[in-house]
Amino acid sequence: MFRFEDPIYLYLLAILPVIVLLRYLLVMRQRRKLRKAGDIGLIMGLMPDVSKWRPQLKFWLIISALAILTLMLARPQMGMRISNEKRVGIETIIAMDISNSMRAQDVEPSRLDRSKMMIENLVDNFTNDKIGLIVFAGDAFVQLPITADYVSAKMFLQSIDPSMMPTQGTDIARAISMASTSFTQEEGIGKAIIVITDGEDHEGGALEAAKEAKEKGMRVYVLGVGSTGGAPIPVPSTGDYMKDRMGQTVMSALNEDMCRQVAQAGGGAYIHVENNSAAKEQLNDELDKLSKKETSSTVYSDYDEQFQAFGIIALLLIIIEVCILERENRMLRKFSLFGTKKTGNALKSVMILFAATMLAMPATAQNDNQSARKHIRQGNRQFHGNNYTEAETSYRKAIQSNARNAQAQFNLGNALMAQNKDSLAIVQFENAAKMETAPLRKSMSYHNIGVICQKHQMFQEAIEAYKSALRLNPKDDQTRYNLELCKRQLKNQGGQNQNKDDKGNGDKDKQEKQKDENKEKNQDQNKDNQQQQQQNMSKENAEQLLNAAMQREKATQEKMQKAMQQPNRRQLDKNW
Repeated sequence: MFRFEDPIYLYLLAILPVIVLLRYLLVMRQRRKLRKAGDIGLIMGLMPDVSKWRPQLKFWLIISALAILTLMLARPQMGMRISNEKRVGIETIIAMDISNSMRAQDVEPSRLDRSKMMIENLVDNFTNDKIGLIVFAGDAFVQLPITADYVSAKMFLQSIDPSMMPTQGTDIARAISMASTSFTQEEGIGKAIIVITDGEDHEGGALEAAKEAKEKGMRVYVLGVGSTGGAPIPVPSTGDYMKDRMGQTVMSALNEDMCRQVAQAGGGAYIHVENNSAAKEQLNDELDKLSKKETSSTVYSDYDEQFQAFGIIALLLIIIEVCILERENRMLRKFSLFGTKKTGNALKSVMILFAATMLAMPATAQNDNQSARKHIRQGNRQFHGNNYTEAETSYRKAIQSNARNAQAQFNLGNALMAQNKDSLAIVQFENAAKMETAPLRKSMSYHNIGVICQKHQMFQEAIEAYKSALRLNPKDDQTRYNLELCKRQLKNQGGQNQNKDDKGNGDKDKQEKQKDENKEKNQDQNKDNQQQQQQNMSKENAEQLLNAAMQREKATQEKMQKAMQQPNRRQLDKNW
């Protein structure tokens, strides 16, 4: 199938008839002047070295070259062919949990982002295997049918978010059942179902689904993401955490027991994702145990640029036009391009053979380079349109076409940095710095690495990156400014840490001093209380003693009065 990528340039072909008309008018004007000078036949006989057909031939060669160059500007393309590739590998369906609990941040940066990074690492490790992607929560659906197009797998992976699921929850059984029906009908090939989840199964039936998949010849592997300690679930729209009906914060924890049971029932293995590299190696060891088989994959080739063929033809026409003289030279008649019939035919044959050879040469490397440049241009348009996810996909396709393209590596790093995928962006910038030969472009990679490190307050690493950039481009004032700024921030960071330590020690001494003062104050207060109690007790005792004395005095007076009222005998007796 043939097409023009930029057909707007074809309007330039309308200029060619105008040029032909002007040429015709000039020739007619020249002939009228010759008629005024005399008989044309006689005049031409006086000029034997002037050729009649050479100027016309040179003109039409130029016109043809301009027409071909115009077609080349319109970017002729040919492609959309279908080919079948033979691959020896396994089939893998990845079932990814995207329930709200996967937003928990008990692992950095979150359970969902860690799962995406894990899948990217798995896809990068696949070579001849087929892969499919299923997302599930309270329901499940196929995000990517099983295919060998790893670039598309990464492209679909970026758009996954819990908000795309209308029904929340966690139905592992439905995900496994759907995955078991998503494989091809080929027999004798290893089939693996990789479930990435936190193990919070709300619907049940996961063990039965795993056993059924095992009976069909499939293996179920479970990758547990999260911590057993649990973490709250953030709500993106409010910045708060998810709460239950009672107003309590919902805590989500990794259910490792459930994950192990599902993996055991499915004949696979359970792997806790703490470190992506370690988990990937462990999973690869498990997948290597599955049987591999040669499978056929249908590949749709994209449009290939064909302008190089038009460019070669235009260049040949221009070279021929330059070699043809407007008049005959008797001294060079033997060596003239078309001086003699025999020599002219021989040279024509040689040039035609040369052109055919050039056009028939294998252009695999050129096609790869052209395909990479095409994807880079497409990615640049998407990047400037703020479509960073689509730009990332285009740059990855460019790298797939030509893995040594430093520009594609650098641009991919920019697209990842725009999506805050800083760790992956640093890897791409490092690759671009290794592949790039131009010092200025190489310094830009180190500059961007420094920007990312500075953003995360990794000032020492940023300083080293900026120094590497300045070694390659000492005139970069922006990098020099960032370097000095990082040095100052690193110094301030050290001073703040020291101040924090001093402040912590000062606060500790102050707290101890305050504690001693409070202790002394409490002791004085207790002493005052005791004295007050003693005073209160003394006052009460004094009142009791006074009352007792008054009562004794009253009793004595009563006795005296009674005695005075008795007869004298008694008084005498008493006296006696």
